[in-house]
Parts: sequence; C-alpha cells; structure tokens
Amino acid sequence: MSEFSQSRLESKLMESISSLIVSGAIKNPHLSVFTSVTRVELSPDNTAARIYVSSMPEERIDASVRALNSAKGFIQHRIADVLRTKNTPVLEFVRDDSYREAERINRLIDEAVGNR
Repeated sequence: MSEFSQSRLESKLMESISSLIVSGAIKNPHLSVFTSVTRVELSPDNTAARIYVSSMPEERIDASVRALNSAKGFIQHRIADVLRTKNTPVLEFVRDDSYREAERINRLIDEAVGNR
C-alpha cells in the first residue's frame, strides 16, 4: 500500500475515533470527554493500529485508556463502515506522553540558555 493511502487511513481512523469520543457514543463513565486522539500508527499490512490518546485533566488519562481498550470491539465495529477496507485493523489504545517529554526538553534548553 502506498504511503499516501496509509496516511489517509490513519487520518480516517483518527477522525472516526475522535468523533465517537466527542459524540458520547462510547458509553463508559471512566472515559473523559476531554480525551483526544493525538496520533495513529497503522501497521504496514493494516492489521493493527496503535492509537495514542491524551486527556485533560491528566489524572484521567489512565482511566480513559482503559475505557477505550474495553470498548475497542465496539469502536472497531463502528469504524469498519467508515474505512471500507477488506479487514479492519485491531485497535490498541495507549497513553501519549510526548507532550511531557517535549516540556522536559524545553525546560532543559531554557536552563542551558539561562546558564550562559
């Protein structure tokens, strides 16, 4: 599959899952409505997708990831119609801590520049 097609599928996955979260279609009290999909990594053969999520407040992220993983069968069924592919990828939701790492690097840079 071309890189463009894979990128397009990742975007569709991201948009579809985000829409399910915002619309309240996923009925789980532990899922924060402030949970957002930050990135999707689709395997080269489209059989698996790792979905990175973040949430506000930060304390709710683990509960939101567990809620999404428990609803992944429902989510996979709902996105099957949107993707229109032969197979729907198996979903895995994981916590996205990239923003925390970026903050740490920025702080280190600020400290290094400030010490000159």
